Amino acid sequence: MSKLKGKVAVVTGASKGIGAGIAQALGAAGAAVIVNYASDAAGAERVVQEILKRDGRAIAVQADVARPDDVERLFARALGEFGAPDIVVNNAGIFRFDALESVTPQEFHREFDTNVLGAILVTQAAARHFGAAGGSVINVSSVVATNPGPGQLVYAATKAALDSVTRVLARELGPRKIRVNSLSPGFTETEGSRAVGVFGTELEKQFVASTPLGRVGQPQDIAPVAVFLASDEAHWITGESLRVAGGQT
Repeated sequence: MSKLKGKVAVVTGASKGIGAGIAQALGAAGAAVIVNYASDAAGAERVVQEILKRDGRAIAVQADVARPDDVERLFARALGEFGAPDIVVNNAGIFRFDALESVTPQEFHREFDTNVLGAILVTQAAARHFGAAGGSVINVSSVVATNPGPGQLVYAATKAALDSVTRVLARELGPRKIRVNSLSPGFTETEGSRAVGVFGTELEKQFVASTPLGRVGQPQDIAPVAVFLASDEAHWITGESLRVAGGQT
């Protein structure tokens, strides 16, 4: 498939989970991919190798998206290796579930710095480098933005904020032919969700029961939608938040 042939994509938080799935799908569709990671160099390199063995192009670049200098270095590497970006996927995200009385200012800022400020800084840099043809920005949100559960106060707030960022920037950047959309996965099996300890519990059964398609999501369920939004087929779509959640609300 060459839907994205000649395109350059930057995917943040792409060493594992949904980000890794999206990076591999973009590479399979013909894009050259910058696989960003914060700390998991080995995971990022595995994603790169998966893209390369399918005759794609990819490199791994370490950068903390909440740090402006790191973001500048990320895009400098992208420009040096593959040229100006056409696609940016803001997937980097962190979470911790706490009851209200356990929320701290430190945790609030930790999650907002990565999940919201990081997406803003990356999009800011991308907008400076997109060419005259514009570009596509895809923010990875979550169904918890509109349907959160107990203990998800800070994380859900970051995702609701990210949806607002999507709508604002779609209007602001539209005149420059830059499209901005978000994807909202439901409960998805990733390294992060496994670490929370949900699988094999009653809570997992509840998630599956609340999903009309009757199973937990996988990164490969999300990735093709990102490819679509990145492609010219989605040229008339901006400012949208698409649920990719098997019907989970």
